[in-house]
Amino acid sequence: MIADILTGLGLVAVLEGLVFALAPLRFDQLLELLSRMPVETRRMIGLLAVSIGVLMVWLARFVIS
Repeated sequence: MIADILTGLGLVAVLEGLVFALAPLRFDQLLELLSRMPVETRRMIGLLAVSIGVLMVWLARFVIS
């Protein structure tokens, strides 16, 4: 269980690191865009991302394997 959590966190760190390494200017533009969005829109985007993440973990754990 701990190994799975560390693996997941490590993969997140790799993906976020790639964004900073490969497209730092685009990331700045994304932050500017997000800062202009209403709070409710950002909250809905966050909830959608969480839902997709939970679905992906559920698929990986119980459907695919």
